[in-house]
Amino acid sequence: MFTFTKTSRSSASRDIVVILDSLAQLSNLDLERNDRQYLTEQLRTNTSMAVCDVSGKLFLAHLIEKGDRDRQLENARKAGDSMAARLNTAKRKEIQVISFQPKAELTLALVEGIALGSYGFGKYKSDSTGGPTLVRLGLLAKEVTPAALTEMADLVEATCAARDLVNEPVSFLNAVQLGAEIRTLAKSSGFKAEVMDKAKIEALGLTGLLAVNKGSVDPPTFSILEWKPKNAVNKQPIVLVGKGVVYDTGGLSLKPTPNSMDQMKCDMAGAAAVICAFSVIAKQKLPVHVVGLIPSTDNRPGGNAYAPGDVVRMHSGKTVEVLNTDAEGRMILADALSFGERHTPELIMTIATLTGAAARAIGPYGTVTMGTAPDSTFAKLEKAGNAVFERVVRFPFWDEYGEEIKSDVADIKNLGSDSGGAQTAGKFLAHFTTHPYIHLDIAGPAFLTKKDSYRPKGGTGVGVRLFYEFIKQRGKA
Repeated sequence: MFTFTKTSRSSASRDIVVILDSLAQLSNLDLERNDRQYLTEQLRTNTSMAVCDVSGKLFLAHLIEKGDRDRQLENARKAGDSMAARLNTAKRKEIQVISFQPKAELTLALVEGIALGSYGFGKYKSDSTGGPTLVRLGLLAKEVTPAALTEMADLVEATCAARDLVNEPVSFLNAVQLGAEIRTLAKSSGFKAEVMDKAKIEALGLTGLLAVNKGSVDPPTFSILEWKPKNAVNKQPIVLVGKGVVYDTGGLSLKPTPNSMDQMKCDMAGAAAVICAFSVIAKQKLPVHVVGLIPSTDNRPGGNAYAPGDVVRMHSGKTVEVLNTDAEGRMILADALSFGERHTPELIMTIATLTGAAARAIGPYGTVTMGTAPDSTFAKLEKAGNAVFERVVRFPFWDEYGEEIKSDVADIKNLGSDSGGAQTAGKFLAHFTTHPYIHLDIAGPAFLTKKDSYRPKGGTGVGVRLFYEFIKQRGKA
């Protein structure tokens, strides 16, 4: 675990990272003139990062450029990641960050980039010597309060916890174990959690979840998370629903090979985002009532697996014609949306690695959104996404997409045509809630095949920082 400490003086023994808004501020460093000039020349051509090695002690600097605030924050995070790479390559365990500029958010963004860039998943490696070594950071910055540093540390920890969950193989993280992880996180963070077993799921009539689970030897779980502070600003909760498919073969509609199943342990990234967002929301005691719903199972072709052509009567009472068992995420999310009606939410949001169509449309660079919520709510989500640089792109939600999922034998079918696949999935889900609704499709950014700055190869933890910022701003309304 990465640890952060506020310090009151510069350390002569540690490597130093500095953040500046003027090259003249380099004079504050205890360096020889030639070394300061060397850093200055680098920053004139590359403001992101300059490095100077003085007898084995590293001095690293980031210069803030004038411009858009959100882009400044992201540049600082990326600079932090570059610095982390240099420090981890040098096998450093601790550093000191010194700020010579007045904006706390920029200092924290740099620190955040260093910490997130130092993430590694080494649980199953026999030799961990090749992983990140940096674990401690001292911060000398009068503009950053201890509370703000703690908030950033909680957010980094939650994001890395989500990455861990996504990177875990199904040989460890089945639906039951995911429920155990939820209980552990709830106890350590302070939110309430109930993990329902198969018998309770059957009693509740969550038949979409049960249908997907029919091909598995492992039972499903359905988890209810809640954070309800006494000072909540909202009379009705915001409900977050995360897709918890811990592994997806496609079921009887088996995914084609090669490489199509290699990453399918990541199909619960939506659940990880909700669970770990709850962790930091509770730790920071945000004044917002939030409920989380996590339907979880794997999707296998064994046993009495549900089949193309089946008709499933869902928890809501609507019937669904199953055309493809690989469209399983929407089946379990639909039951959770229907279950969520009992909370009469002011807003309900689903987050899921749901469609290849979303990933193909915008790549790994952002999250596709759509739904029935007011434009003002989408604008607030977009603002939150820009602030943490988990950008969202709103897709049209025209009535014509709903025509694509009309069925000849049931109320609706679980698959549309080849066109507008992300939207037809969203239209399917919208059938199961009567409240303002936003769907987030994270199929692109949830799991990367190569490192992208402070977003590592593998699970990225996308959604945690976005949800936290969105809920935090709701608490200020």
